[in-house]
Amino acid sequence: MTDILISASELAELVSREPCVIIDTRNPDAYGAGHIPNAVNVHEIFTYLATSTPEGIHELKTKFADAFGKAGLSGKETAVIYEQSMNSGFGQSCRGYFLLTMLGYPKIKVLHGGYDAWVAKGLPVTTAVPKPAPASFSIVPEAADILIDAKTMLAAVGKPGIALLDVRDVDEWIGDSSSPYGKDFCPRKGRIPGAVWLEWYRMMKPTAEGPRFKSKDEILAECATVGISQNTPVYLYCFKGARASNTFLALKNAGVKDVRMYFGSWNEWSRDPSLPIEEGLPTEAKLTEKAA
Repeated sequence: MTDILISASELAELVSREPCVIIDTRNPDAYGAGHIPNAVNVHEIFTYLATSTPEGIHELKTKFADAFGKAGLSGKETAVIYEQSMNSGFGQSCRGYFLLTMLGYPKIKVLHGGYDAWVAKGLPVTTAVPKPAPASFSIVPEAADILIDAKTMLAAVGKPGIALLDVRDVDEWIGDSSSPYGKDFCPRKGRIPGAVWLEWYRMMKPTAEGPRFKSKDEILAECATVGISQNTPVYLYCFKGARASNTFLALKNAGVKDVRMYFGSWNEWSRDPSLPIEEGLPTEAKLTEKAA
């Protein structure tokens, strides 16, 4: 998987060869303690909660076009995004990749293994904070078709042929917790009706260097367990579009052709009582229990 993901040594070589803007998505304290030289801290890539109303989507686009422009991205540079490690920040570097893709940015890489991988290779770190020259960041309007709103998600409920893929942690999937921020952070617990479930961690595997994405064939094998092939349209969701971004990157790298994301995810869906939810154990589990 060489297209989106870049290794630490490849990144060290890339920055010496062509213009790059490196974006650190970690919290300001972690960034302040040490980061990749010239990396710009944009933590709101992770913290920003989006809603999928037309106003919410407009705000999402303008906010991040502004933030990425301030970081020095004009379209000429390769954007390289990283987090601490691939499983410690809920997929936040991948959320940056999704946002840049949604805005139509042409050249994006995600540091595979994150900051930990960079440090493990003995590459230089710094506490010096760069002062990037602000750039003019253009939004490409037609790129946004990977972003879907609550209405589109609702229209896909019960529609054969579209996989609604929930990638949240197991306690959220079975409706024991409403979010990673506490059981009762949202008013309702459960899942979008008819969704299938692949916990986002399953896109990765442990290695001696820390978690890394599985190979294309391994990811397609995981997808096959819930009936998803390279030709299945997939609508992803999680809690706020971070873990789903990790899966989005994995599926795109594995050649799944049509992957979109409901970025408002459970944080938005659960707060609208007019939207249907499923609670308790999924139906298949209940049927198995009866049979037993």
